[in-house]
Amino acid sequence: MNTEDPAGKHVSVMLQRCVDALAPAISAPGAVVVDCTLGLGGHSEALLTQFPEVRLVATDRDPSALRLAGQRLERFGDRATLVHAVYDELPQVLERLGIDQVQGILFDLGVSSMQLDEAERGFAYAQDAPLDMRMDQTRGQTAADVLNTYSHGQLAHILKFFGEERFAGKIASVIVREREKEPFTTSARLVELVRNAIPAATRRTGGNPAKRTFQALRIEVNGELEVLDRAIPAALDVLALGGRIAVMSFQSLEDRLVKQHFAAAATSTAPPGLPIVPEEHQPWLKLLTRGAELPTEEEIEENRRAASVRLRVAERIRNTPRA
Repeated sequence: MNTEDPAGKHVSVMLQRCVDALAPAISAPGAVVVDCTLGLGGHSEALLTQFPEVRLVATDRDPSALRLAGQRLERFGDRATLVHAVYDELPQVLERLGIDQVQGILFDLGVSSMQLDEAERGFAYAQDAPLDMRMDQTRGQTAADVLNTYSHGQLAHILKFFGEERFAGKIASVIVREREKEPFTTSARLVELVRNAIPAATRRTGGNPAKRTFQALRIEVNGELEVLDRAIPAALDVLALGGRIAVMSFQSLEDRLVKQHFAAAATSTAPPGLPIVPEEHQPWLKLLTRGAELPTEEEIEENRRAASVRLRVAERIRNTPRA
């Protein structure tokens, strides 16, 4: 990545759609918008540019992303506050900044373009690299640690549930057998082993057969689903009345979690059959997308990484004791 041009060739996914989705909530003076997944700062830059009076708080667990996005957003001065934090820590971040509620929240989940493009991070299966996969390289276990220390049962579990891999048990057996000969350190060996463990007929479709294994390892290394399961309720808690939240997911497990949290807040909790639903049982979130919204064909042509994105948008319509 060229540090002289933090944006590089990066194309932010569904950029204008996300800005438009949040616009009604963040147009008023004094509005605060949170970019929970700053990355290279494309969405944050657009929000700050199109809403000159908005204040931005942006978090990222990746120090490299914060540094590069900081260069990109420097011209906005104190309108932008960048914080090294995981997005489930949002309530603590806002408390330290003296902010009680926010009007807009954006999540762009999954691995960032910068992380995919930097070979030494180990996220991409198309090139040989150290098996790291940590979004924050200052702490935590690496993908190599997982491969070399987890039991067969643990490996099979994460491959099946996080990678949705049909051949999880077989791949786990190969990993356990081969690590006895030599510990795993780089990605090319793992890619080849996974390819050989999957039946030839299956390898002919669906792209690189190691894709699901790499997804599973990345999710495990970064605790992504556990963090997201805490982060969405935490974000909804700090969303002001009339505030909006937009979440982009890139795989079904993430999207399912977001859907569940949104649906729970948008559904009455009253027993069925009541002639009048008490206010405390009425929904407090309104879903603004029908299911998950998909990218346009034009966007996919422009940016292939947008192909798998699913966008969900919701608005807070009622205050609750938890707010």
